[in-house]
Amino acid sequence: MTTHDAVTRLLDARRLQSLLTNQSGRVIAQYSFLNSEGNSSLSHLADISGETPRRITRGDQSIGPAALSENGTIVFASKRKGEDGKDADSPSLWALPDNGEARKLADHEGGFSRIEVKGETIIVEFPVHTWAADENDHQEFSSERSDAKVSGILHTGFPVRRWDHDLGPGRQTLAVATLDEAATDFPEVSDELSTPAGLDFRYLSLPSGRLVDWAVDDEARFVLVQLEKPIPGQLEASEIWRVDLDGEPELHRLTKPAADHSFDIEAISPDGTKALVTRVQQWTPQANLAAELMVLDLETAEVKPVWPDADFWFAPIWVDDSTIVASADDHGRGSIFIGGLDDAQPRRLVGGVDQKYSFSGLALREDTVVATASAIDVAPLPISVDLGTGVISELANPATVLDEEGTLTEVEVRADDGTPIRAWLVLPEGEGPHPLVVFAHGGPWGSWNAWTYRWNPGPFAAAGYAVLLPDPAISTGYGQAMIDRGQQQLGGTPFTDIMTLTEAAGERPDIDSERVALAGGSYGGYMANWVAGHTGSAFKCIVTHASLWNTTSMGRTTDNSSWDSAMREQSAQYSPHLFAEDIEVPMLVIHGDKDYRVPIGQGQELWLDLLTQAKTPLDADGDTQHRFLYFPDEGHWILGRGNAEVWYRTVLAFLDTHVLGIDANRVRTLG
Repeated sequence: MTTHDAVTRLLDARRLQSLLTNQSGRVIAQYSFLNSEGNSSLSHLADISGETPRRITRGDQSIGPAALSENGTIVFASKRKGEDGKDADSPSLWALPDNGEARKLADHEGGFSRIEVKGETIIVEFPVHTWAADENDHQEFSSERSDAKVSGILHTGFPVRRWDHDLGPGRQTLAVATLDEAATDFPEVSDELSTPAGLDFRYLSLPSGRLVDWAVDDEARFVLVQLEKPIPGQLEASEIWRVDLDGEPELHRLTKPAADHSFDIEAISPDGTKALVTRVQQWTPQANLAAELMVLDLETAEVKPVWPDADFWFAPIWVDDSTIVASADDHGRGSIFIGGLDDAQPRRLVGGVDQKYSFSGLALREDTVVATASAIDVAPLPISVDLGTGVISELANPATVLDEEGTLTEVEVRADDGTPIRAWLVLPEGEGPHPLVVFAHGGPWGSWNAWTYRWNPGPFAAAGYAVLLPDPAISTGYGQAMIDRGQQQLGGTPFTDIMTLTEAAGERPDIDSERVALAGGSYGGYMANWVAGHTGSAFKCIVTHASLWNTTSMGRTTDNSSWDSAMREQSAQYSPHLFAEDIEVPMLVIHGDKDYRVPIGQGQELWLDLLTQAKTPLDADGDTQHRFLYFPDEGHWILGRGNAEVWYRTVLAFLDTHVLGIDANRVRTLG
């Protein structure tokens, strides 16, 4: 397969996004596919309860957040055309029965961010005008702002934006309504189906703070909310409150904000008496990031560890009031664990080093859990896992089944301090020796253990490159000790681990150790920049995407309030910009203007320093060999179909030029 075909096949593939299920056994998949023009993606729903997937939503607008009730009705948010033939400004709320057409439940200016259905109760999260007490207020005040063409946003806290979008001008809140017979009566006339059913949403009175997460109990008696607010020493300290929904509203604070740790909501027990939470130890110059699964008593607010002898970061759900099932990264793969609330550690239900799947999005369905599985060379697919036997069964898959390019193997070696470290290695066809590209993963807390459409090795293998995917210090799935090895030295042990694995790969007879490049995004971009300033001409070129260059200015402009204090001591030693004068090889810088996690200023500072300080030689025409691929409308990730293709083709052309010595042309659509 040609490189062009490999990129096109990857980016045109139908993609599994998430799964919904209920105890009745119905399973709904949300998946995406290209629109008729082939230039952007649509998201829709398919019923995958049977042997083949059955698409159940239509239209030329995507389905947003969705929820599946126990009676089989799906509630979702989506835009639809109005009587004037134009798409609505904001997504409306719709109900879709097991069989039949969707009925509009409600309109809301600003759309719906998240939906949950418990019995006849529907709970939604949506943005509302700061002054609004109800939906009438919200509509009136929002129209007033729109008509006045006001774009200003007045902030009172941090952050003011998140990842790729501005926060405000309103606030995120929760609202509750009852799905009575009038709302779920699906008339036969299509005009009546598009008339709002008139749900009466009641806004919840939440404590002060920014709404981060929430969960509602199975009986819709209360909701747990996680809120963030500033306290001395911490701009985004979080606390968990219980908000009762029955009778007179009552608020109960269950965890207090702290500067050194927080609690994240995981799941409420079936009987509603306790909740699983993750205690997150904040990263500071004195402490490393750590995560511990705990159970929170919702009456006494006491917390105690769950599975204290297990050394994994878990994503759990309840099986019953005393049994938990959870997924976790596991040595470059994933596992699903099951155990009792009082067990010292769980047993591995499925996964581990004898297989290659990673698992996510667990949901209980009768005596199985439904999940998404993937691997480095296997695109996400829906599965169910028997809770007794651990047997995996594949469900009907609405996504494209992709045969990955190349052959997957592993590289294992011991680090300088004796720690076993490993990497995936994707080999192209042929005996080699093959040129090598090393991918540094992001995070920094992460692992190369699952499929990705953004840093997929397939197109590189199709172009003849071997791809090394190392898991160095700070990688997840190897225990807390692996995090601790590198947390306080981002350019130290993680760097030497990557170099050790690269050297080990280069000793293979099928790898050409003289033709090697390195690439990475986010923290992987930090590592790419660090490598560029510390390895001379060992690599033929470096590709750095959404990368951290000056870790001090990064900390003062990012939407992540913890970065500045966490890196304050490290920056004097481990900021890549301090070594700009030592860069010898060509670099391809990639950055999106809407990246608020690693702001565009990082890319701009890097670009200026490359042109004024790096000692990379000029080309034969006296021009720089560095390149800057800039996306005005993209964020931390390059999501647009056309832009993603330009990303792959530009990176591959840069590698071909500097690794293979091929005079590769720029992508024509770049102008």
